[in-house]
Amino acid sequence: MAQTNINIRMDENLKKQFDQLCNELGLNMTTAFTIFAKTVVREQRIPFELSAASPNKETLAAIEEVQKMKQDPALGKTYTDVDQMMKELLL
Repeated sequence: MAQTNINIRMDENLKKQFDQLCNELGLNMTTAFTIFAKTVVREQRIPFELSAASPNKETLAAIEEVQKMKQDPALGKTYTDVDQMMKELLL
């Protein structure tokens, strides 16, 4: 069977962690990706559950703050005009 190359870009730290785990499992990264690709083709699906990332604490706090501001407009300034908002932001 003819071989081909694939280039994959990923975070350097993730690559190091993935390489280390593969080595611990007695694999190299090429073998791990080949196993993944064969499983995807055989099962016609991604072989694990995908879901949206959960917001981090900072984002959850920001969402909560906005919800409070919506309930009590005295907690923050509101705008009906983007130009007005931008003028005040850039002052």
